[in-house]
Amino acid sequence: MQAIIQSLLDTDLYKFTMWQTMLHRHPQTQAEYSFVCRNQPGYPLAELLPEVNEQLDHLCSLRFEPEELRYLRGLRFIKSDFADFLRIFQFQREFISARADGQSLVIQATGPQVHVMAFEIFVLSIVNELYFRRFDQPAALAQGRQRLRDKIALLRDFGTEPALRHPFEFFDFGVRRRFSRDWQTEVVRTLQRELPDYFKGTSNVLLAKTLDLVPIGTMAHEYLQTYQALGMTLRDFQRAALEDWVQEYRGDLGVALTDVVGMDAFLADFDLYFAKLFDGLRHDSGDPFVWGEKALAHYARLRVDAHNKRLVFSDGLDVHAALGLYRAFANRTQTGFGIGTNLSNDMGLTPLNIVMKLTGCNGRPVAKLSDSPGKTLCDNPTFLAYLRQVFNVPSTL
Repeated sequence: MQAIIQSLLDTDLYKFTMWQTMLHRHPQTQAEYSFVCRNQPGYPLAELLPEVNEQLDHLCSLRFEPEELRYLRGLRFIKSDFADFLRIFQFQREFISARADGQSLVIQATGPQVHVMAFEIFVLSIVNELYFRRFDQPAALAQGRQRLRDKIALLRDFGTEPALRHPFEFFDFGVRRRFSRDWQTEVVRTLQRELPDYFKGTSNVLLAKTLDLVPIGTMAHEYLQTYQALGMTLRDFQRAALEDWVQEYRGDLGVALTDVVGMDAFLADFDLYFAKLFDGLRHDSGDPFVWGEKALAHYARLRVDAHNKRLVFSDGLDVHAALGLYRAFANRTQTGFGIGTNLSNDMGLTPLNIVMKLTGCNGRPVAKLSDSPGKTLCDNPTFLAYLRQVFNVPSTL
């Protein structure tokens, strides 16, 4: 077996930041995560089952190495007791299962959230790399390298345009849907070498450590969704999640995700207190131009100077889309662009649209009411209808 995951740092930074918060704030939470493929694969994913199980066995044998823990301790927002927890942490195989259901691949992780939440990115990386190993590797890599050269040329041409008030900065967000571990490494090394003025970091903690890049990330949907099941009034879950984040990080990691129940419902909770404490907002669904205008209008209503804030865009971006958004907003606020699949899996092959999402906590359902209809996630239609009612979200979303 050729192991895909060889280091427990080979994951997104926000897994660690959410993990630390849950360990400190809600360590007793039980959680359920489920794998979903949203598009039609080129062949049945169920065919990968034996290899997936081999890779999961290997994943559950790994531990954090001393030099990896030293790196994490060097990040000022990582607390010493969390690093101590990671020193003794090991995935438990009994908490994750993979099986075939017809032609579909079913993967579920169930157990204490602080023991199962980190499976997500590793599972997605494993499935992706196993899936794409069956395609013509030399042809895919040749196509990927040409497309990467085209992106670099596009950004160099962009550099001849008149400067806007705030600089263009983009980041690699490609771990979860990458063609392979080695290809993501090649892409990030190339961007670091060729575009140092624009390329400012990666969400991949291992690559950030290895290449001396800034690790990028704060929170994901699962963090806010968890608070839907923690016993407070449902209407208050966003404020509770944001408040715990503020108390945990005291000014670090200040970009808030906005689309767990939609942008309008988020802004209703994002009052002056949070607008001043958080550095900015992250877009992950819906029309990004509409979202950006709503964010700037909200800051204006609160009399918060948007030039001191940042709008981070991360929803299915490519370089063309990122540049279009930059031109629309960079004279009015700071921007950042997290590009995932289009960097780490633009190979002339159709990428898998796979996720492994939180579906329940403490025996209760949770949901994501996305601003993009296809991204709404919930296994319980009754809870979904209740969530819509509480936050006045139309059924079209």
